[in-house]
Amino acid sequence: MNEDFSVELRLPKGCPNCGSHKVTVSQAQQPDDIVFCSSCNTEICDYQAAKKMLDEVPRSENEQLIEDVVNNRKPSSTEE
Repeated sequence: MNEDFSVELRLPKGCPNCGSHKVTVSQAQQPDDIVFCSSCNTEICDYQAAKKMLDEVPRSENEQLIEDVVNNRKPSSTEE
């Protein structure tokens, strides 16, 4: 049986090849795991760089909400 042990994330920067923001990474999410574009399978970066991008790259409120939902994170809004 061939099981898929990867997860999809959405990055703030699109793929340089096709522009898609959805990427695939190993479920283990080790710092040196390679992150691939979910659409065209282009190698994007390693997981450590992707995590840094998610934490540090500034983006619009709309982009942030989309990423929070896709990446299963709590919205980073300050409103209650």
